[in-house]
Amino acid sequence: MTELAPAAAALTALADARKRISLVIPMFNESEALGVLFSRLDAVLPALSGYHFELVCVNDGSTDDTLARLHQLTAARVDVTLVDLSRNFGKEAALSAGLFVASGDAVIPIDADLQDPPEVINEMLAKWEEGFEVVLAKRGDRSSDSIAKRFTAQSFYRIHNAVADVEIPPDVGDFRLIDRVVVNALNDLPEGRRFMKGLFAWVGFKTTTIVYRRDPRSAGTSKFNAWKLWNFALEGVASFSISPLRIWTYIGVAIALAAMGWGGWIALRTIIWGVDLPGYASLLVAVLFLGGLQLIGIGMIGEYLGRAFMESKRRPAYLIRQVVRSNG
Repeated sequence: MTELAPAAAALTALADARKRISLVIPMFNESEALGVLFSRLDAVLPALSGYHFELVCVNDGSTDDTLARLHQLTAARVDVTLVDLSRNFGKEAALSAGLFVASGDAVIPIDADLQDPPEVINEMLAKWEEGFEVVLAKRGDRSSDSIAKRFTAQSFYRIHNAVADVEIPPDVGDFRLIDRVVVNALNDLPEGRRFMKGLFAWVGFKTTTIVYRRDPRSAGTSKFNAWKLWNFALEGVASFSISPLRIWTYIGVAIALAAMGWGGWIALRTIIWGVDLPGYASLLVAVLFLGGLQLIGIGMIGEYLGRAFMESKRRPAYLIRQVVRSNG
């Protein structure tokens, strides 16, 4: 037994010398996908023997048996950290919680539905070893998404990048590798309402991109409907640009100039041809049009004012009920 001790110590030292990679997996009602998820990860990660992997599973207030299934599937594992949030805070908050808890030298956010294939992780790690601090995974083939979803996604990227101060790489989601220095920078950001795609782009660092094919969902259905996606897009624009406010200033100036020009034309026409009977229909249209523009402008101001109000409360983006770490 004494002879085996040095060998065991050497193996332990070798394991400790391996770089630690954390996979952050936000989950909301993903019970159906968990079995396939762990089977797929177990088929991919052991081949990457030069690294020690930690699976940070964040239960974002699931209303099905996701948490119970997680405990069941991970009871005998030594590579899992379970993060149970106190309620459903949304994917951005769940991802932020996972980044906060993750202990890896690098972190890879990945969805539980396996639309982002774990087989790409090997390529990410190779780029990371070359010295890149951020490795983006760009969706080169989105045929698994519907035509409507592809169109709206492309429209969002174009509009956002046209008005925002920080450009978001098109067709790049949360699936990426980020170095520990990047994770620390993200965790230090004080804002509570988080648009993670924008924050990933804002922090910068040395970045490269790989291209992959996006797969269909392994199980379940998307948790984002059209209304949620619309609000998500508004959140992204409002988080990283004040251009909408500036645009309404330009619209107001343009309407004022047009009104002055129209008023001058009416005065000139009256001097030359006299006064005719005004049309109530055109007057009503003008009043309703300007009233609508004013309400939209007030709503835009209210959006930014509301964000400032919520941020001033300094509430955390999430609350953690429990963190259960394995013995690995």
